[in-house]
Amino acid sequence: MIEELKRILSRYKNKGILIDTNILLLYFIGLLNRERISRFKRTRQFTSQDFDLLLRLLHNFKIIVTTPNILTEVNSLMNQLGEPERSKCYSMFADRIHALQEAYIPSREIVSSDWPFLKYGLTDCGIAILSRNQYLVLTDDLKAANYLNSQGVETLNFNNLRSY
Repeated sequence: MIEELKRILSRYKNKGILIDTNILLLYFIGLLNRERISRFKRTRQFTSQDFDLLLRLLHNFKIIVTTPNILTEVNSLMNQLGEPERSKCYSMFADRIHALQEAYIPSREIVSSDWPFLKYGLTDCGIAILSRNQYLVLTDDLKAANYLNSQGVETLNFNNLRSY
């Protein structure tokens, strides 16, 4: 598994990685306060070691990709933080968003595509359309990861990486 992971990372180093909502939220909450990761209801499934793993993983890529849909979901989840953390997190979010490459696909194109919108929704179908033959996808969503992989979208399930 380690050698296969190295090959995948090498293949996408210059192309980029697209990070799904929960993992991007882990990134921002970890930057805000590592101890908060396990105490915030939206990231409590993760640990500070997971945050370290994510940072090491992201270090391998020149381009980190996101979509407006993912950013909107992350923003909404951050809104569940209490003050003063919410304002601090939003401030950091505003500063760090410039380091991300944001790619947009109109919603009307997403819902009209061949991807099963009714099963996976706007965000995941947008990820699929955007990433095919272009970006590696990092997610913790097993259902989406399995489907994306079955459709030729190279996807890493973060939960599988945690055991290494």
